[in-house]
Amino acid sequence: MRYLFILVFIIALQSCGDEQEKVFPQKTELTESVYASAIVQPDSLYKVYAAVGGILDRNLVEEGDLVKKGTPLLQIINNTPKLNTENAKLSLKLAQENYNGSAAVLTGLEDEIKAATLSFHNDSINFYRQKRLWEQEIGSKIDFDNRKLAYELSRNNLNLLQSKYDRTKNELKTQLSQARNNYESAQINTKDFTVTSKINGKVYELLKETGEIVSTMEPIAAVGSDSVFVIKMLVDEVDIVKLSLGQKTLITLDAYPSKVFMATVDKIFPRKDERSQTFTIEASFDDPPKILYPGLAGEGNIVIAKRKDVLTIPKDYLIDGNKVETANGTVEVTTGLYNLDRIEITKGISEETELLKPEQ
Repeated sequence: MRYLFILVFIIALQSCGDEQEKVFPQKTELTESVYASAIVQPDSLYKVYAAVGGILDRNLVEEGDLVKKGTPLLQIINNTPKLNTENAKLSLKLAQENYNGSAAVLTGLEDEIKAATLSFHNDSINFYRQKRLWEQEIGSKIDFDNRKLAYELSRNNLNLLQSKYDRTKNELKTQLSQARNNYESAQINTKDFTVTSKINGKVYELLKETGEIVSTMEPIAAVGSDSVFVIKMLVDEVDIVKLSLGQKTLITLDAYPSKVFMATVDKIFPRKDERSQTFTIEASFDDPPKILYPGLAGEGNIVIAKRKDVLTIPKDYLIDGNKVETANGTVEVTTGLYNLDRIEITKGISEETELLKPEQ
């Protein structure tokens, strides 16, 4: 009899342990959100590149320094641009001398034109005098032909010199303009060896030390806003179509584990990262923390819908996405909003429907 009682007790315990979990639907406030990993970055953060290559002479600022637009950040050295500038300066000086200096090329041509003009004037007088005599049948035909030939040669020579003068003047003017442009370009290249800030902000990173090689292909510093920070979030491609500008976001940061910050979606970047299969979203704090640093990591939940007094059930009670198990069998339901734990039921059951938890 004693053993029979123990056996009955054990069977009763097993039957109690095997009883299915049950729950009733509840009306609650439900907020549906899209999860995103988040990282804090300064606004207008950009990587600084050099326009020319060379050797880093020295950093003119330190990490953490506040800078204004145009503030020199780094100095690069390279002798080639300096030599090019000097050569361009000499070429410009020579072009100026040739065009309008004391030893100008045009001065010699002007003297030749003056002499040719006098010669033409003299030959012209002699020709027309001889022509009048010949018309009066005075003198010989040879004298007339010689005067005419001398006149025509003088005229042609004067015209050639005048054309040469005009052509040479244009060429020298063009050479002067080219020399001036080359000199100005060389000066700009020399200035490019001093890298300056493009914004008002803070120096967050210096990537090169004195003596290291600087190329135009790799960044040498990072500069961004010193007071305005943005939140960069990565969203899965299956959720991107649910997002729009202006949506509210709940932000939690590892540096502030007990606080939740509100933010607003400001920008949705349209290009998908093929490696991570995610889209980048940018949001701004409604009331940012007093202390922020670049790279602070956390999580974001972008609110896409929010309803009050909706019928919900635990998500693990849903079967195949549209069914639930009741005492009377399997029932099809219509779902609505959902979050990590619960899902809205819009049709199929009521608050009085007892649900059985599906067996795993």
